[in-house]
Amino acid sequence: MQGTGFFVTGTDTEVGKTVATCQLLRAFTAGGLSSVGMKPVASGCELIVGPHDEPYMWNADVAGHASASSVKADPQLVNPYRFMPPVAPHLAAREAGIEISLTHIEDCCRQLQQQANVVLVEGAGGWLAPLDDHAFMADLAIALGFPVILVVGMRLGCINHALLTAQAIRASGLVLAGWVANRVDPQMARYEENLATLQNTLNAPLIGQIAHHPEAEKGSLPAEAVAFLV
Repeated sequence: MQGTGFFVTGTDTEVGKTVATCQLLRAFTAGGLSSVGMKPVASGCELIVGPHDEPYMWNADVAGHASASSVKADPQLVNPYRFMPPVAPHLAAREAGIEISLTHIEDCCRQLQQQANVVLVEGAGGWLAPLDDHAFMADLAIALGFPVILVVGMRLGCINHALLTAQAIRASGLVLAGWVANRVDPQMARYEENLATLQNTLNAPLIGQIAHHPEAEKGSLPAEAVAFLV
């Protein structure tokens, strides 16, 4: 089996990429496709005790993916790099003395593609979040070659951020498969008008909208919302 894949990016950090990824994973599963989430680089981990009394770095995003995925894959494949400090990946890796290898991440992803119909790879930060002094999240997306799903954090300024990110995605040669509107600011003024503007200017299908809710990560977009992607 050689599953398909999508790279999930966002208009910024803290715009709900993990919430959207989890809802997308459940939607694919509801549509009859096995799914697995991948978080290549996770910072802000917590040190906990593992099932065999060994120290283990736990990450909330990775745990969310595991809960939403229908395929239970090797943690070293779904999250090859994890760091304790809640800082940008390149800074966390530098402090840990670790070099993030795009080749290694790609190899892990290809193995996941042998296990699931759909692999959702969630980036860290935004499209140009650095991985080291030379490579960015965009370079990882290009290496994987997957169509991109853009999570737009619906708040003041989102139109500019969304259009700039979409422009950068297309300039890289990748396909913007669609976008998700995540209402991170429940009090956003003129929400519907902003949504309509994005629908008219992004030139990509709106996959779905996610309402603001403390347990939104446990929800699911409708299966029909993602049917056109595969």
